Amino acid sequence: MSKSKDLKPHIGIFGRRNSGKSSFINAMVGHEISIVSGFAGTTTDPVKKSVEIFGIGPVIMIDTAGIDDTGELGIKRIKRSLEMIKQIDCAVLLISENKFGTFEEELIKKFDEYEVPFLIVHNKTDLQPVNGELLSEVSDKYHKDILEFSAVNKRNFNVIVNGLKNTIPRTAYVKPSLFEGLVKPKDVVLLITPIDTEAPEGRMILPQVMAWRDVLDHDAICMSVKETGLKDFLKLGIKPALAVTDSQAFEYVSGILPGDVPLTGFSILFARLRGDFENYLKGTPKISELQNDDRVLILESCTHHVSCDDIGRFKIPKWLEKFTGKKLQFDVVPGLSEIKRPVTDYALVIQCGGCVVTRKQLQSRLKPAIDAGIPVTNYGMTIAYINGIFNRAVKPFLSAK
Repeated sequence: MSKSKDLKPHIGIFGRRNSGKSSFINAMVGHEISIVSGFAGTTTDPVKKSVEIFGIGPVIMIDTAGIDDTGELGIKRIKRSLEMIKQIDCAVLLISENKFGTFEEELIKKFDEYEVPFLIVHNKTDLQPVNGELLSEVSDKYHKDILEFSAVNKRNFNVIVNGLKNTIPRTAYVKPSLFEGLVKPKDVVLLITPIDTEAPEGRMILPQVMAWRDVLDHDAICMSVKETGLKDFLKLGIKPALAVTDSQAFEYVSGILPGDVPLTGFSILFARLRGDFENYLKGTPKISELQNDDRVLILESCTHHVSCDDIGRFKIPKWLEKFTGKKLQFDVVPGLSEIKRPVTDYALVIQCGGCVVTRKQLQSRLKPAIDAGIPVTNYGMTIAYINGIFNRAVKPFLSAK
């Protein structure tokens, strides 16, 4: 699945085996994309499908394995399904035959833990409608209605669609803005974009492209130079309302760009858009408190070919050890892969900008560390801090509050 698709809102479908999860998704999509079978446990790994929902737009629906699966393989399937809760913006808890018990209650606890809003849908109502006793029980305990649905005849299809529209957070599908509150129409925004070995041949990296488009969406004037062309740009006598640079060029750029020109980094723009900006602000200065043999967790949101110039795996560890004068231990976890060690093993967590994941996915990724009181920061803030320009790099955002 392409990264552009991954940035759509994610809706997870959860329930017991044979509750009709695959049929439900097929009914919502309008054609068969999930295997439907009368045998329990047909769905193994989560299956994703892009679908357009009127009033929300394009979303990704995720078909998961049954939460009542059994056996060694079944336990692994359940684990994979529960991991999806960290990645979704909204959930549908599908039940049938009026079955509602421990399995469903444990799922709801997981939804609440990761602050995932959810619908409860009673499927297969063409065979057996929901009974009043269950309606009352769920209403009393969870203050929720149970929506009735039939994947066979699409009964209450519009009710389900409206339920999703009213449940999924607007922040999941309303287009966010990188430069909200930072620039005005006709402002000149200077994007300083080094072209290094990590840049794709003949193209610019995604954060730069997204920033460029966002400047234009604000009816501002976008200008772009490589860091080696910055001195020549300044000779033009144009004073930008804001300059944004690749974090790795912070030291060089800040030494050339006049102090009265607001400066920040692409990664810090994404820190505000996708990450936990307030906790980043608090966590970044903790870099100065790192001690010998402290373990640092570096979280990459994408998976990519690793080169000797890789910022997360090589440059940041080298710069941190040089700045702190300490011998540190580093673990790098790419994509949304499982973190093998307990998060409490770490003295610091450093997250990349997160340009290829949703806000929900990134914040769920950071949640265990924040809950445990582990300082968190991101690539851009880390690099700004160790170059002594942290305050300058975050000042535009503090002024925009």
